[in-house]
Formats: sequence, structure tokens, C-alpha cells
Amino acid sequence: MDKTQNTGGTPYDDVYRTLLNDCSTLIIPVVNEIFQRKHSKNEKVVLRNNELFITEQNGKQQKIITDTNFILGTIRYHLEIQSTKDGTMLLRVFEYDSQIALQESELTDNTLTVRFPHTALLYLRHNKNTSDYMNIKIEVEGDECSYRVPVMKVQKYSVEEIFEKELYFLIPFHIFVYEHNFKEYDSDIVKLEELLNVYGEILIRLNMCVKEHKLTEYAKHTIIDMSKKVLEQIAAKYSKVKEGVGDLMGGKILNYEAKDILNAGRAAECIDNILEFLGELGTVPEKLRETILLESNLEVLKRWLKLSAKVKTIEEFQEKIKEF
Repeated sequence: MDKTQNTGGTPYDDVYRTLLNDCSTLIIPVVNEIFQRKHSKNEKVVLRNNELFITEQNGKQQKIITDTNFILGTIRYHLEIQSTKDGTMLLRVFEYDSQIALQESELTDNTLTVRFPHTALLYLRHNKNTSDYMNIKIEVEGDECSYRVPVMKVQKYSVEEIFEKELYFLIPFHIFVYEHNFKEYDSDIVKLEELLNVYGEILIRLNMCVKEHKLTEYAKHTIIDMSKKVLEQIAAKYSKVKEGVGDLMGGKILNYEAKDILNAGRAAECIDNILEFLGELGTVPEKLRETILLESNLEVLKRWLKLSAKVKTIEEFQEKIKEF
């Protein structure tokens, strides 16, 4: 992750930024997991400029690019993604943190106050020697202060844990878990099928998240698209892995036209309105709620919506939808 004046980082950095820019709320569970916070999923993520400038000794300005820095609630966060071991990572983190702090600095009377962001590293790869935290210590005239930089080890999270904790942001990078087995997958069709089964499960779970309104259709589409971009990079030398998982993740799911996404949004809106109308009549039975949530035909949902606005009881609605 070389953030210099002439580069914007690795393809993984690009995927990371795309996810944050296009589906910013997905970062909230990640922040909660890293920092043990309880931010609501409804809180607004305010993205800040990730291009910073430092003045070198020769007077010239150099542009540095952070992966992300944003405000969630009243707290400013700075997250960096790292795919390979880099001895200069902590130096760059402090450099970025200092510039971010200066942006928000306050000068009153003879005092300059700088507030450093809450910073963390997302390691796509790790080993037994990778620490859970890194530390930055500042010494000034005999006094010292320090702050800790937590490390999220992406490879430690199973599919089950990702969905349980709603860490959907990590799904495009989940392929790193299987990286050491690529050679075996490429030569053994049975082993490759095991990997494909994992990604088949991920797709099923993503679809259920959309049905349950935990994800939007657009967010799911973006997660799948970014997963494919990571796959193309990490499995470039393993054709069967790239084609197998790529075809599975590509398929029809990536072929959404704007109209398809729009219709999916309209379907979700219909479902919300149907449940709201029925909720005014009483408690919606779980089986009926599930039937409504799983219906994807927009025309059927439109009819159900009109019906839900007219019926006098939930039982009447249940009987009449059998006619559609």
C-alpha cells in the first residue's frame, strides 16, 4: 500500500474505497467490531477528503492518500487496509494521523489543540506473529503519550461470523482465507467444488439479507462486483479458481440493468408499505410476514399493496392473497 505522490494504492485499496463511497453504512459494523462501539446502523457516515498534503524540507508539497477517514456520530475514524507486510506502515499511519489532526486543529490564545482520529488497520493477510495492536509513542521533553492502533485480521472471520455480525464489508476480501490452497483447488476438482460451495452459501445468504431488508439490492450488487475484482487480482495465476468462483459470483447476479435495481427498490418499498398497513390492523403472523418478505414479483406486490390498504382484518388479507 504505497501512498505516494504518484500512486493511489493497490487494487485492494480501490475496492475498499469503492465500498466505502458507494455503500458507506457497511463500514459501521466494522467500526463497532474493531473499537467495540455501539454505533447505530442509521448513523450518517460523513466521508472526509482522503488526499492530504505535506510540505517537504525543500518547500515542495507532496500529496499523500489515506485509504479512508470519516466521521461517524461525533467521532473521527481513520482506517487503513494492508495486504502485505510493510515495515513502514506504522510510520505512514502516524504521518496520516498527524495531517488529519492538523485539519481539525484549534488555535486559541497561545495553545494549539490537535485531536488525533481513532485509527485502525485492516490486515488482509496475517501470520502468528501479527499483533492485535500496534502502538505509537510520542516523547516531548521527557514527557510521553501514546495511542494504540488496533488490527483487524480479516482472514480470522468465518462466513458464519461475517453474517452474524453483519460484517458484509469484509465479503470481497474473504477470498484471502483460501489463498494458500489456490494451487490445490486449481488441480483438484473436488477441492475446487468445496470452495464453490462456500461462495454458493455466501450468495444465498446475501439474497436472504436483501429479503430481510438487512441489505439493499444495490449494496448486494456492489459487494458481489467488488468480490469479483478482488478475485481477479488475487487469483490471476490460477485460472480454474478465477473462472470457477468468478462465474459463480458473476452469473446473472452481476447483470443487473438500472431498471432491475430500480424495480428491486420498488419491491422493497411495496413490502414495507404492506407490512405497515397490516401492522395497523394487528400483529402480523410470522408465517405471513415471511411470505410477504420472500415475494419478489413486483406486480404481485402491487396487488397485495392495494389489498392491504382495503381489507378490514389481517385474516381477510390472508384469504384474498390466495387468489393471486
